[in-house]
Amino acid sequence: MVGSVAIVSALKTEVEPDEVGLDAQRLDRIGTHFAKYVDSGRLAGWSVAVARRGKVAYVAHHGLRDVEAGLPVTDDTIWRIYSMTKPITSVAALMLWEEGALELTDPVSRYIPSFADTRVYRSGSALNPGTDPVVEPIRVWHLLTHTSGLTYGFHHAHPVDEMYRGKGHEFGAPRGHDLATACDTWASIPLLFQPGTEWNYSVSTDVLGRVVEVASGMSLAAFFRERILDPLGMTDTGFHVSGEEDLGRLATLYVPKPGGGLVRSGAMAEAITREPTFLSGGGGLASTLYDYHRFTQMLARGGELDGVRLLGPRTLAYATRNHLPGGADLETIGRPIFAESTYQGTGFGLGFSVVVDPAAGKQLQGLGEYGWGGLASTAFYVDPVDELSVVFMTQLMPSSTYPIRPQLRVLVSQAVVS
Repeated sequence: MVGSVAIVSALKTEVEPDEVGLDAQRLDRIGTHFAKYVDSGRLAGWSVAVARRGKVAYVAHHGLRDVEAGLPVTDDTIWRIYSMTKPITSVAALMLWEEGALELTDPVSRYIPSFADTRVYRSGSALNPGTDPVVEPIRVWHLLTHTSGLTYGFHHAHPVDEMYRGKGHEFGAPRGHDLATACDTWASIPLLFQPGTEWNYSVSTDVLGRVVEVASGMSLAAFFRERILDPLGMTDTGFHVSGEEDLGRLATLYVPKPGGGLVRSGAMAEAITREPTFLSGGGGLASTLYDYHRFTQMLARGGELDGVRLLGPRTLAYATRNHLPGGADLETIGRPIFAESTYQGTGFGLGFSVVVDPAAGKQLQGLGEYGWGGLASTAFYVDPVDELSVVFMTQLMPSSTYPIRPQLRVLVSQAVVS
């Protein structure tokens, strides 16, 4: 629960840019560029942080967290991070793997029995699908890599997606459904493909969150709080925002308005203000720039931060390699919703996208760079070669509206001068 501890932390610069091989004037191009997004009405506001060699060298904020109320973005603004929850859930599962509480090769049915009877879509409509038995069961490995055959109802690309929507699963779960109930529902719907044969962005990480619950004997919220968030000092990160003070810091969620400008989002925007029954390990958290920077620094330092170690460095190095079948990238093996040029040269590890061929993606990014983003256009990445970590927070859905992420990478990389 955000705000359960009366501590508000702000992210500040720790070093002059030139001390860590960055050009200050070139870094300022980041703020100049994204300020134009606000001034033109494409974004309401944003925050960004760039760290190199473990030191924060650039922090900037611009615009409004609430346009209608005229409230500015501040260093303690709370943002909905949606799918940037996924790496946190993945780290939770990897921690349990290190402890022997689960194996990556375990069938998911060991933790969620309803997955023992899963079948695979072959043909037909959403109302009358033909199915085949699975060749091998969905394993924890498949959940971490999104090769499980599960999907999202919001894709609108396949009859199986339609089946999810028919059960009330488009964004999140029907009101009153908990994580266990949602998993049983998904298990009753055919898979898109045989596990391990393709990549499809999906509820895999939500199912992984349920595996974490069963393997640990704790709710996902309790595991996050006790094992990850509190140890890292991420006191402003949680599954819901409550209390007048914290709600006042919450950035309003917007969508593009036809003809230009922004309009407030509807029901999805309100979800974070209620204590959830469904704990979404795939997209349920809100956080701040400071908090998520703490998480990325733990990653950048090989699983440890300020004396708190969540993962061993070998585990993290293993998780941030490409684990797609045959070393393929997302352009080759991904379902059409992700089969676009920006995913050429990008593979997928155990909870993170991973750059395997920087030239193929036509983006300025480093070999081995890993990260992910959220539905409201937020993003983070860690570049272990250039020793960079970057967090960008904003509040616009969907994330595909503007090329914010590739532009961010160029603006950061062009500022690296030594």
